[in-house]
Amino acid sequence: MLTRWVGSVTAALLRTASSGAAWLRIFLVISLLASSGCAWLDTKQRRVIYRPTPGIPADFPGLRSGDERYFVDMSQALAHDGEADNASGPAHRVEMWWLPHADKNAPTLLYFHGTFRTLFENLRKIDALREAGFAVLAVDYRGWGLSTPITPSEQTILQDAQTAWAELQRREPRASQRVLYGHSMGSGVAVDVASRLHAQTDYGALILESAFTDFADVAWEAGYLARFLLIFNSERFDSLQKIARVDAPVLMLHGNLDTTIPMHLGEKLFAAAHPPKQWITIEGGAHSDLDQVGHAQYQATLRRFMHDYLRER
Repeated sequence: MLTRWVGSVTAALLRTASSGAAWLRIFLVISLLASSGCAWLDTKQRRVIYRPTPGIPADFPGLRSGDERYFVDMSQALAHDGEADNASGPAHRVEMWWLPHADKNAPTLLYFHGTFRTLFENLRKIDALREAGFAVLAVDYRGWGLSTPITPSEQTILQDAQTAWAELQRREPRASQRVLYGHSMGSGVAVDVASRLHAQTDYGALILESAFTDFADVAWEAGYLARFLLIFNSERFDSLQKIARVDAPVLMLHGNLDTTIPMHLGEKLFAAAHPPKQWITIEGGAHSDLDQVGHAQYQATLRRFMHDYLRER
């Protein structure tokens, strides 16, 4: 996540700043822009952090027969949040995918993806979850895929997540069979949604893959430049603070070779979660390949978790 863009931004600044005086000028310019409430700087920072990817890949093979792709209008949700300008302007919408399982009794998983990759580029991971036994409902936040092209923020992503949660309730009437899943940044989205709900009466379980504590910790791991830029934006996704309000069973998976989000950040979040909870390390796994590198372990873990906590009583 942050580590991927820190390198490119650092290189650009180093080319510009050949002396301490140049670094001081950069610091003063950024500080001035930030202190003046510059919308341009805020937008640029959010684009760097989230790296939204609009459009559809030319080589997208399509979904399986029986799967659905559709759009959900955001106007009512935005009006409810008091964003009258957005609600009355050009239509805001999110793309949803409904991927039912052959087993009609399978639990339904709400899929929240991370930065950069759209649902189209997450199809392999989604298929791995369906292979494990879940029906899948997935959302492309505004700014990604064919959803409304905006520069996203924590606020807009969480608005889209609430719209997706409403769709999950519609698609899966059995509260105990609803599962929230998040990968990378999506883990912060899933934790936020879960922190507002109650186990069994609203949903059955939470699954987090390659999760982090909050953006501040990720920035600290990424280096000095990321820590510096963090001063000037308010994007946080503070899962560490929210996880204490999650009262459902939690499963967390992390690769020991993850350099995007170091595993110890996931372990710190896991330590703060309430039981019942389970931690799985995928040896040799990086940030986005756990379903491939540890395929057998990945599938067995999900199926065991489903058996232990998502069987209909």
